[in-house]
Amino acid sequence: MMMEIIENKVGKKILLLGNEAITRGALEAGVDIATTYPGTPSSEIADTFSKIAKYATKQNKDPGFYCEYSTNEKVALEVAAAAAFSGLRALTCMKHVGLNVASDAFMTYLYVGCKAGHIIVTADDPYCHSSQNEQDNRYFALFGSAPMLEPTTPQEAKEMTRLGFELSEELKLPVLLRTTTRLNHARGAVTFNKLKKPRKKGHFEKDPLLVTTPNTARIKHPVLLEKMKQAEKISEKSPFNEVINIGTPKDFGIVTSGVSYNYVKEVSEIMDLDVGILKLGMTHPLPRKMCEKFIKSCKSLIVVEEGEPILENQFKAMAYDIGSNVRIYGKSTDHFSRLYEYNPDIVAEAFSKIFKVKNPFPKQMQPKLKLPSRPPTLCPGCPHRATYYAVKKAAPKDTIYPTDIGCYTLGKAPPLETADLLLCMGSNAGTACGLSVATDQKIISFMGDSTFFHSGIPPIINAVYHNHDCVISILDNRTTAMTGHQPNPGTEFDGMGRQANLIVIEDIVKGLGVKHIEVVDPNNIKETAEAYKRALDFKGPSVVVSKSPCILLEVQRMRRAGEKIPVYTIDQDKCTKCKTCIGRFGCPAFYYADDGSIHIDETQCNGCGNCVEICPVDAISKKEGKK
Repeated sequence: MMMEIIENKVGKKILLLGNEAITRGALEAGVDIATTYPGTPSSEIADTFSKIAKYATKQNKDPGFYCEYSTNEKVALEVAAAAAFSGLRALTCMKHVGLNVASDAFMTYLYVGCKAGHIIVTADDPYCHSSQNEQDNRYFALFGSAPMLEPTTPQEAKEMTRLGFELSEELKLPVLLRTTTRLNHARGAVTFNKLKKPRKKGHFEKDPLLVTTPNTARIKHPVLLEKMKQAEKISEKSPFNEVINIGTPKDFGIVTSGVSYNYVKEVSEIMDLDVGILKLGMTHPLPRKMCEKFIKSCKSLIVVEEGEPILENQFKAMAYDIGSNVRIYGKSTDHFSRLYEYNPDIVAEAFSKIFKVKNPFPKQMQPKLKLPSRPPTLCPGCPHRATYYAVKKAAPKDTIYPTDIGCYTLGKAPPLETADLLLCMGSNAGTACGLSVATDQKIISFMGDSTFFHSGIPPIINAVYHNHDCVISILDNRTTAMTGHQPNPGTEFDGMGRQANLIVIEDIVKGLGVKHIEVVDPNNIKETAEAYKRALDFKGPSVVVSKSPCILLEVQRMRRAGEKIPVYTIDQDKCTKCKTCIGRFGCPAFYYADDGSIHIDETQCNGCGNCVEICPVDAISKKEGKK
């Protein structure tokens, strides 16, 4: 795929993920710089750039662009904005909550604008597949006065990215490309356009209006509002806004955008409806004249949009302004929900009620066999499990465990149960500080190495300055694991595959003024537990750095080196079925046989060997390894 996605063959068609299509669109636009902080569902955009860069390096070629995994989304936006100020095309991608982190820079960036094109991808996550909320980032376009595009397919995602750079340069504004999980991870046919050569180097021209003092803001805000008037004129002519007729439209019109359009079109055709569909691809600013004309053509209007009633409220306002008595169906009439993702079943059910016709889809049948739930869990051999087990051995029963965003959040589940509070990236240490003031309970918080660099340093400074009595854990598994093993400042190579300046976490912690620092290997559970006991006894902030590579990376390393992965077995004569391995440690490589005996699944075991240490009757031992 990497070789195909960079081919300069106009008209070639290949299957791409929506995220990969966005990368291809940026390449066709001659993007110079791509920045990110990885976050699902956006991760594959930058990962594709990174793979292309590494592939080019191996071929002794210049990829033509610079790719960076920044320390957080705010920094990613600032790095790319500086490139855009200097005349280089830039793309920044992040998940929806990442724009919260970047919003401080984002809001003022819109005032000053950009010189070269800049696409900001915000990947929303309806249904919270991998997120702590399902906020609708279309509000950021309204909030900040940002032009916004919403693709419906991978092909359209590619085209909106490619043409979005031209829109950005015409308006001298960054453009939001708002996607959702279903689009990011859908795979569809994408037709190639010609690859444009990057500009390589820009030139920064000094302008006093780039320094956002209050006087500058007063000058630039009216300019931004005028740009949005210009953007509305562009929206009226945008090829991404169009009316599609199903059958012979009479009284009903449907307004929709993004992936919802796919469901609307499919269901309308299956139900043989006579409707006009206003498909909106440039959703901010809306093409007001086009929308008003569409309203006037209908007696009833149905608004189908995932998330918040943003289009619905705008169409209600426009209908009022033009004196239309059109009836509007949507979330306010309870035909659609503000919750979760939509699908054809949901749209068909709503349409059957509105059009008073039979739902063509059969009701979902409940299976007779109730299947067990399969929640995500820490991998067999994950060093986080060993850390949590050691912590539970050391900590008092009523200890509070603030946690953070990453694999280690899975410590919430039984039997580990080491996650009591989570707000956002970096919140573990901040809430630990507050809990130390509010309670007399012991507090042990958890964050990963990437989270530490992202937003974990300021709350540690806060803990030191105010002498908060808490233990802050940094689980350093040498990668950004949950989103796909991307690099961070604690890894040896950057996103371009180049040798990087590795930053040692405990050195930073010491520089922040933390007096009690423990560095442990979590695979030595006894010593790790002792380290936590010492940290808990220390009065004031203490930090434990639990340092061991992600087991998946370690297994990959062993395979490349031709090493055998250790395999462990249980001596059934010694085993007392105390269930420590399953009931307290919780490693998924263990299982019960039909006779109640406990065994290790060699296909799942990654050979960490922690089970040998935790077994109280020495029933587990290593045998010959597996390839």
